[in-house]
Amino acid sequence: MDWKSTEQASMERHAPNHSTSTSSSIHATENTVWADASPLLETVCKELRDGELIHGENFNLYAAMSALEIMDPKMDSGIINKYASVDEAIEDGLAPVPISLDKTVDVQCIIDIIDQLLACEATWHKGHSLAQTVFSCAYLLRPERTLSHALLDSYCKVIRATCKAVNSIVSDARTHEEEDLFTMAYGLPLNVEGDEKCLSLLNAVEENISRQLRACKAPPSKRKLLEDIEPLQNNFDLEEGYCKALLCRIRFRKHFCHVLTCMRRPQGRGLELARKHIASCISELGIILKSEEFLMSNAYGTCEDGTEDRTTASGHQAIGFDASLNSRISAPTPPRSIKILSWKKAIEYFENLLHHLDIICSYLLDPSLDVLLRFVAQFQKAQPDLVARVHLQLLLVQDGKLYGRYPILAVIIRAARLPEVIMRHDIQKNEYVVQLGQIVINMLKILCTNAAWQRRKLGKILQDWRAIYVQLELAFRKEFGEGSSIANGENASAGILKHILIWVEEQTYWIAHRFLVLGFELELYSPSEYCMVYWYLYVVLIRLAEKTHLKMTVSDGSAKQKGKKRKDSPKDLAREARIPPAILFLQCQICLAEGLALLLAALRNELMVLQSPSPFNSEHERFIQHFELLQKACIPDLISYPSFKESTSHARFSSLVMYNYFKDAQKIAKEVKNSFLNDPDRLAELCILEQVAEHNSVAVNVISRVGALDPSLKVSFEFIHHPCFATVVVKRS
Repeated sequence: MDWKSTEQASMERHAPNHSTSTSSSIHATENTVWADASPLLETVCKELRDGELIHGENFNLYAAMSALEIMDPKMDSGIINKYASVDEAIEDGLAPVPISLDKTVDVQCIIDIIDQLLACEATWHKGHSLAQTVFSCAYLLRPERTLSHALLDSYCKVIRATCKAVNSIVSDARTHEEEDLFTMAYGLPLNVEGDEKCLSLLNAVEENISRQLRACKAPPSKRKLLEDIEPLQNNFDLEEGYCKALLCRIRFRKHFCHVLTCMRRPQGRGLELARKHIASCISELGIILKSEEFLMSNAYGTCEDGTEDRTTASGHQAIGFDASLNSRISAPTPPRSIKILSWKKAIEYFENLLHHLDIICSYLLDPSLDVLLRFVAQFQKAQPDLVARVHLQLLLVQDGKLYGRYPILAVIIRAARLPEVIMRHDIQKNEYVVQLGQIVINMLKILCTNAAWQRRKLGKILQDWRAIYVQLELAFRKEFGEGSSIANGENASAGILKHILIWVEEQTYWIAHRFLVLGFELELYSPSEYCMVYWYLYVVLIRLAEKTHLKMTVSDGSAKQKGKKRKDSPKDLAREARIPPAILFLQCQICLAEGLALLLAALRNELMVLQSPSPFNSEHERFIQHFELLQKACIPDLISYPSFKESTSHARFSSLVMYNYFKDAQKIAKEVKNSFLNDPDRLAELCILEQVAEHNSVAVNVISRVGALDPSLKVSFEFIHHPCFATVVVKRS
C-alpha cells in the first residue's frame, strides 16, 4: 500500500474546488504505480481492532516510529488541509479587506485579529512552529492585500518585523536546538519590503487614533472645531472605548519592538532604555486586560462568553486564520497538532517574559565571574522561557568577550584572584590558557539553556574542564621541572599557573555541584536514591569548599608577601584564623547534605524503609547511571559505589543524635547571615537553609525516640522550603 496515494485522495476530498484524478495530477513512472487505496482501507477498517496495525514482513520498530497514521489529524497532513493554497483561502473569503463595510464591525474584527496574533506569538515562543502559529494568519502571508487598510497594514508589518527580530536573536544564540521548530521559517514572508518602516507607520496610525480619542472626549463647545476628524467607527457612544482598546494594543507592540532593538545594542548600552520600554509594555498590558469587559459587552453577534480557551478579548474567533494554510511547507514531516494559548495565558506569558527581561536589564554587568554565576543560577530558578534566556546569553557573550567589554582571559585572571598586570605576561599566549578561555565561554552559553539541556551539557563539559586541568598541570611540570610542585612555584609564571590551576579545580567542582542540584529541579531522583545523591553532593561540596578556601588562602598569601612584616600582630593571626563567609555558606550546605545522607542511611539500616529494589537494575547500576559523567571526569578522585556503601553501612540514629549535623547547619546559618546583608539572594537562601535545618533537627530527635518502637510512624522527604535540601516530615499513620 502506497501512503502517497491515500494522502492525495484525502487532499482531494478536502479541496473539492480543485479535485482531479490522482493519475492526472501525479504521473506514474517505471518504478511507481498509483492506485486508489480507499476500498482497501474501508475493508481493513471493518476487520481491525483498536491498536492493531497493518504491516509488511520487513516492518520493524524503527519503521513503526517513523510511520504515518493515515486519517489521524496529528499525523496525516493530507486530512487537515481545508485549502489547497493561500490564494484559494483568500478567494473563499478567509481574509477580506476591508473586513466589513460597517466600520464598527471592521474595528471589532481588527481588535480580534490583534488579540489572536498575540496568542499565536506566545504559542510560537513556547516552541511551536512559526508557520502554524503567527503565520496561520492569511493577512501576514499576502502583504500587498493590506496596503489599502492603514491600521491593519501597519500592524501586520510590525508583527512580521517582530517575528524576524526574535527569530534572528534565537538563531544567533545557537541554542534553539532545544526547541527544534522555533527558527524554521520555511520561506515565510519575514523580509517584506517596507516592513523596516513599520514603526513610523504605526506611529502615524497611533497619532490618528489619539486625535480621534481627543475629539470624542472633547466638550460639546469644542466639538464643532473637531468635526473634520473622521471617527474610528460610526457609533459615537462606543468611540472612546474602541479608541482606547486599539491604542493600548498598538502602544504595547511599539514598545515591545523597542525592547528587542535596545537589548541587541552591543556591550549592554541599550539596557537602561530597554527597561523604560519594558515598564511601558507592562503598563499597556494592564490596560489591554481592562479592555476585556468593554469588548465583550459590545461584541458583534454571539461569542464564547465565559470560556477559558478563547483567544480574543471579545470571545470571537478572529477572521483570517487557518492553521492548515502552511501545512504543505511547514516541515518534511507532518505538522504538529497545536493548541493556541488563550488570550489571557498569552498576556500572562508576555508579562513573565517582560519581567525576566527586566531582571536581565537591571543586572550591573559585573566583571566578577563568581557574581555572574550566582546571578545566572538565581535567574534560572524563575524558569524563564527561551526568548528571555537567549537575550541573557547574547548579553553575556559578545565577540568572544564578557558583555562585549572584558576579554575572557581578564575575567579568568580576576576570578583566580590574580593582579590585572598579569594581562601583560606571556602566559596569556599559552595554548592551554587560550583553550580555557573558550571553555569558559561555552560554560556561560550552556548555563543559559533550559534545565534539562543545561544538565546534560554540563555533565559533558566537565570532562573538558578536567582535561584542561591535566594539560595545564603537565605544562607546569614540563616548564618548571618534574620535581616542581604547584604549591611552591617560585617565579612569576609558576605563580600564575598555580593560581589558575586552583581556580580550574574550584570551577570544576562548582559545575559538578550545579549538575547534581539540577537533578533535584528536574525530579530525576527517586526517594530510594536520595541517600546516594546526598552523599555524593556532600563529597562534592567538601571539595568545592576546600578549593575555594585554598584559592582565597593562596591569593591572600601572595598579597601579604608584597608587604610582609617581621612579626605578625595578634589581630592579624585572629583574622587569618577566621573562616571566610563564603566558606561558611558552603559549610552550612555540607552539614545539611551529610545529615540527610546519614539520616537516610540510618532509616534503611535500622527501620528498613526507603528501600525499593528494582526488578530492572540494582542500586549499583543506578549509582552509575546518575553519576557516570562525574565518574568519567574523576570528580571527585577515588569516589565509587563501594566507598558510598562503606560510608553509609554503619549509620545509626544514636550517632546522629550524638552529633546532630542539622544543628550545626542551623548554627552556621545564624552566625553567617550578618555577613550577607548586602547580598539579598544568598541571605534569603541562608534563611531557608536555617529553616530546613531546624525542621530536620527536630525530626531526627522524634525518630530516634519513637521510630524503632512505633511501626505507625511514617517518614517522608518533601521539598517544601528548598528545591534541593529536603525537609523531613514525620507523621503517624
